[in-house]
Amino acid sequence: MRENHTPPASRSRTAVVFGIVLTIIGLVLAVGGMQLVSLDGSWYYLITGVALVLSGVLLAASMALGAWLYLLIFICTIAWAIWEVGFAFWPLVPRLAPVLVLAFFCFLLMPRLRGGRGRAACWSLAVLTLAALGLGGYGMLQPHRAIKAGKAQNTTQAVSAPTPGEAKASTWQYYGRTPAGTRFAPFAQINKDNVDELEVAWTFRTGDIAGKGAEDQGTPIQVGDSVYVCTPYNKVIALDADTGKQRWKYDPDTPDTGIWNRCRGVGYYDAAAYATGPGAAALAARTADVAADSDAPPRETGAAATRPVVNGAKAATDADVAHAVDAAGGSCAQRIFLTTLDARLIALDAKTGEPCAGFGNRGTVDLTAGMGEIPRNFYMPTSAPTVMRNMVLVGGWVYDGKSVGEPSGVVRAFNADTGELVWAWDLGNPAITKLPPPGETYTRGTPNVWSTPAFDDKLGLVYLPTGNSTPDYWGGHRTALDDKYSSSVVALDIATGRVRWSFQTTHHDLWDYDVTSQPALYDLPDGNGGTIPALIQLTKRGQIFLLDRRNGKPLATVEEKPVPQDVQEGDRISPTQPYSTGMPAIGREPLTEASMWGATWFDQLWCRIEFRKMHYEGEFTPPSTRKTLQYPGNYGGFNWGSASIDEQRGYLFVNDIRMPQWLRYISREEADAPNAAASHDGLHVQAGTPYGVTKNTFMSPLGVPCHAPPWGTMAAIDLQKRQVVWERPISTLQDTVAAGGVKVGVPVPIGMPTMGGPISTASGLVFFAGTQDYYLRALDAETGEVLWKGRLPVGAQSTPMTYVSPESGRQFVVVTAGGARQSPDRGDYVIAFALPQK
Repeated sequence: MRENHTPPASRSRTAVVFGIVLTIIGLVLAVGGMQLVSLDGSWYYLITGVALVLSGVLLAASMALGAWLYLLIFICTIAWAIWEVGFAFWPLVPRLAPVLVLAFFCFLLMPRLRGGRGRAACWSLAVLTLAALGLGGYGMLQPHRAIKAGKAQNTTQAVSAPTPGEAKASTWQYYGRTPAGTRFAPFAQINKDNVDELEVAWTFRTGDIAGKGAEDQGTPIQVGDSVYVCTPYNKVIALDADTGKQRWKYDPDTPDTGIWNRCRGVGYYDAAAYATGPGAAALAARTADVAADSDAPPRETGAAATRPVVNGAKAATDADVAHAVDAAGGSCAQRIFLTTLDARLIALDAKTGEPCAGFGNRGTVDLTAGMGEIPRNFYMPTSAPTVMRNMVLVGGWVYDGKSVGEPSGVVRAFNADTGELVWAWDLGNPAITKLPPPGETYTRGTPNVWSTPAFDDKLGLVYLPTGNSTPDYWGGHRTALDDKYSSSVVALDIATGRVRWSFQTTHHDLWDYDVTSQPALYDLPDGNGGTIPALIQLTKRGQIFLLDRRNGKPLATVEEKPVPQDVQEGDRISPTQPYSTGMPAIGREPLTEASMWGATWFDQLWCRIEFRKMHYEGEFTPPSTRKTLQYPGNYGGFNWGSASIDEQRGYLFVNDIRMPQWLRYISREEADAPNAAASHDGLHVQAGTPYGVTKNTFMSPLGVPCHAPPWGTMAAIDLQKRQVVWERPISTLQDTVAAGGVKVGVPVPIGMPTMGGPISTASGLVFFAGTQDYYLRALDAETGEVLWKGRLPVGAQSTPMTYVSPESGRQFVVVTAGGARQSPDRGDYVIAFALPQK
C-alpha cells in the first residue's frame, strides 16, 4: 500500500471545510424535512439531512467513515429518486445533481482521510461522477418529455403547390385567416426542403414600443398588396406587402390605460359587395350637406375628427346617407375596422387610412352607448372585430376581479356600411335586442366575449367563446342566465343575434376558466366519404371539446364527473364538471408532491412544503380562506392564441401554458384596506362580495416554477384518430433573465410558457413565435422537429401569418415582435421572412 504523503494539517483543513458544508446542508434539509413529515410528506429529506449531519461531523474529524456514510446516502438517493419519478430527466435533475457534485468532492477527499485507502479507485470514481455530471449537462441541451410521431400515426397526404391563380387570390383577411379560424394557409412555396433558406425580406418599425401594461399581441391581416397592422396603443398602419414600406398610418389618440393595452388585430370589409344606402334621389339631395360636414383628419394624427360618436338609430340614419356619399365618390369601398381601448369602433378607408365619413359619426361609433357607468379601464375591446356579411361584431374585455356589477358583457353587431346597431345579445336579458329602453342599461356583470369568434356563413351561425361573470372567483350572486352562458361556446344566428345553441365547458366557474381561444371550424371526415361540420374548442383547462357546429352536440365523448364540494359558505358549486374524455387533454396531469421541482435541493424542499400546506384536490378545488392551489392556472392550458388545423392532414396544432397558481380568500376589511394594491395579478378586490382574493403564480424563492418542466409545449393531434401524434417542449432558457438581471444565454430546451398561437401551411409546416426566447420557428407538421428558426430582435407574443403577394408571387411569413411577457427587452418590429429572390 502506498502511503498518503499529504501533510496532516492540509488533510485536516480540507476535511473540516467539507464536513462543515455537509453539516450545514444536512441541518437545513433536516429542519425542512421535519416540517415536511409533519405535513404527511416525504421522509427522505429528514432522513438524508440527519445522515448528512453525521457524515459531516465524521468528515470534519477526518474519519473515512464519514465518506462511506456519504456514499451510502448517495446510493440511497439514486434509488429513492428513481422510485419517485422514474427516469424522467428534469424531475431527476434537482434530486441527483446535488449529491453528484458532493460525491465528486467526497471521492477526491477520501484518500486524505484517516484510514482512507485506494487513491486510484477514489479518483476513478470522481472521474465517473464528473462524467455523469457532464452527461447531465449534455442532457439539459436536449428536449425531454417529448412524444415522438410513430410511423403508424403518419397520415400525410401528397400536397401540391397552389396554382398561380390560387396564389394571386391568396389573402389573410381575418384574424384566423378565414372565418373558420383554422390559421391554415394553402401555400407550399415555402416547404420542408427550402425552409432553412428563409431570410428577413423586410422589417418595419411602428414607433409604438409597448410600455407598462402594454403588450404587442397583434396578428396582421393582408388583402391584395397591403398588410394592415395595429399597435398596442391602437395605431393602424398599412404596409406594402412586398417591401414593408408604410402607405398610411392612423392614430386614434387612444389614452394609455396603464394596465392592459392590447390590439390583437383589425377587421376588413369590402363595402362594394354590400351596397346598402338610400336611393340616388336621396343621395343627390344630401350630398352637399354631408360633404360639408365630413372633414377627414390627417393621415398621421386625425383623432379629433373621430371623437363625435353615433349613439342611436336617428344618427345612424344620417350616417346611411353619408355612406352613400362615400360610395359614390369611391372612398371607403374597402374598410379597415378598429376597436379602441377607450371603447370606440372606427371605420377607415383601406386605401388612405382616413375615417369613413358615412360610418357612424365621421367614422366612429360609441361602444359605451347603453352600457351605463363605465369606470376608467373597466371596459375595452382588445381582440380583432369580426366582420361577417355586412356587419361587424364587437365584444369586450372587462377589468378582472374588481367588483360585482361591472360593465355588461353584451355582444353587438353593427352595420358595416353605416354603423347602425343591427342587433345586441344581452346575456342577462334576452328581451333587449338593440339598445336598452330609456333609463336602462345592458345587464351588468354578465359573462363577456373578449376573445375572437368564428363564423359559418353557410349555416348562418357565429360562435362566441365566453368568459365568466365578474368577479371571477366568487359566484354567490350570479343569476341563472349568468350560469347558463358562463365559460361556454355559444352559437348565435348571424342575422338576428338570437341563441341557437350553447355548450358549457365549466359549470358555475369559480376559477377564471374563461373560454379564451377562438373556436376552430373544420369539416371532419365521417368515414363514409362525407364530412361532419365540426367545431373544436380549446379551454384553459387543457380540455379539447369536439362538437357538431350545427347543434353543439359532442362528436367526441364528454363525461360529467364529480368534483370537490367543500365550497365557501355563501357560494355554491356544481356537483359535476364536463370532461372531454373522447379527445386528448394536454398538460393537465394532477400535481403531486413528487411533481414539485426546484433549481436546488432547498427550493425543491420549500416547494414540497408549500404544496403540502395548500388545499389541492385537482383542477376544481374550490377557492376558500385556505391557501388553495389551482392547476391549470387561469392562464391555461390554452389561451387566446388559439389552435391551427392542417385542413389537408387533419392535424390540430396547440401550444399550452403550465403555470399553477395559488389563491386565497381574504376578508372584506383586508381587501378594502387603503394600501391594498389591486392588479390583474395579486389582489382581486371583488367589491360587493364577502371576500377579496389574493393570488399569484406558484414559484420557488429563486423564482423558479415549483413544478417540473416542461412549462409550455407544442402538440399535434390527429382529429380522426383523436390521439396525440407528437408533443414537444417549446422555447429555451436562452433569453430568460436569471437572478441579477443576467440572461441565461444557453439554449436549454426546458419548455417555457407560451403566448400567441401556431399557423400551418399546405407544405406541412407549422410556424410559431410566441416563445420566451427570441425566435420564429418552423416545425415539421408530421414529427414536430424544428426545421428552422429565425432570430428576432426581441421576443414575440403574437401569432404569425403568411400570404403570397399578388404582385411578386413570393410567399411571406410575417410576425410582430414587441417583447416577450417576462422579458425587459421591448421593441416595435414587424418582420417578414421569405425565400431569397431568384
